[in-house]
Amino acid sequence: MDKTSTLELTILMPCLNEAETLATCIDKARAFLQSSGIQGEVLIADNGSTDGSIEIAERHGARVVHVPIRGYGAALSHGIANAHGQFVIMGDSDDSYDFSRLAPFVEKLREGFDVVMGNRFKGGIAAGAMPFLHRYLGNPVLSFIGRLFFSIPVRDFHCGLRGFNRQRILALNLMTTGMEFASELVVRSALAKYSITEVATTLSKDGRSRPPHLRTWRDGWRHLRFLLLFSPRWLFLYPGLITFVLGAILTFALFPGPVTIARGVTLDIHSIIVGCITMIIGTQCISFAVVARRYAASSGLLPADYRLRRAVSPLTLERALMFAGVLLVAGGMGVFHCLNIWRHADFGPLQYGEILRLLLVSGTAIALATQVAFTSFLSAFLDIEVKSPVKPDAAQGEPG
Repeated sequence: MDKTSTLELTILMPCLNEAETLATCIDKARAFLQSSGIQGEVLIADNGSTDGSIEIAERHGARVVHVPIRGYGAALSHGIANAHGQFVIMGDSDDSYDFSRLAPFVEKLREGFDVVMGNRFKGGIAAGAMPFLHRYLGNPVLSFIGRLFFSIPVRDFHCGLRGFNRQRILALNLMTTGMEFASELVVRSALAKYSITEVATTLSKDGRSRPPHLRTWRDGWRHLRFLLLFSPRWLFLYPGLITFVLGAILTFALFPGPVTIARGVTLDIHSIIVGCITMIIGTQCISFAVVARRYAASSGLLPADYRLRRAVSPLTLERALMFAGVLLVAGGMGVFHCLNIWRHADFGPLQYGEILRLLLVSGTAIALATQVAFTSFLSAFLDIEVKSPVKPDAAQGEPG
């Protein structure tokens, strides 16, 4: 009989040399299954333990799968793929999470939620269980970024105790192998429009005598990096739009002449230089956003953004090149006019304040035209559909 059709729950624990606490975690998990009457299993995804953890797990009634690739995410991915339960609840095997109190997770999963996150701030954090930087800086900041970037309705973004529908998570084809797997699971679920909720849970002090595998700054950066890479809007588009608009306002406000904004404070040609450079930087960021989003959608990293597709669908390669051509011609005419003024001065000294304004704006127009043209070609390149090579029918055989 297929075990996946009879088991409701798999309690999954990644393991790398957890001999001190593994037995306690397994016993609590098995006691929960027995007391609740849930048909389930305890699954240990071992990441290469050498301290007897495997023997301990088997002795205490857990099933062990051996993970060939090192990493927190690799262990969990392998465990999820080999789980026999309809639902999976995962948690660290360091005795910081209470596996005897999983009923709220199961209830929400039975209600139909795809992902159920634990919230340690609601349930209670024991003294010394969470480092100061994690509790008051790292977790709140990363959780806020997760809600802002992806509209994820959770307050404890990095709680390690969470449950989910196994088939729904397998369908996401999660890829990360390190600590950022925790972020990928919830971010990709949110992008796929899965239903997500959270329940209160507790966090106890790590029961091991050795330091945890987690490294504050290294792993915090890996989580932040993942959030940024999976949101081209916040990484590229919004900063690019703001930068471009500010640069354009500064440039065209000063184009007619100097502007005095306060007593003794006058903005002149140097501020136009800043404005022009800012416009170029902003345009580059916007072009990165378009290309990154199209690549992410075509490669399956992010779902297709139909609002973006509708917005940019009129901007075909040909139309973008026409717009770039208009900018190029306008910029070229401005540069030609500056050269003509210089020629009439017998290529001698000039009134730089006046001619530099036109020259800077014209040069910026040429630079923007170049960016738009090449970005359009790159974006069109990503849209090329590649078909698999056609193979001859084996039944027909080779020609005689």
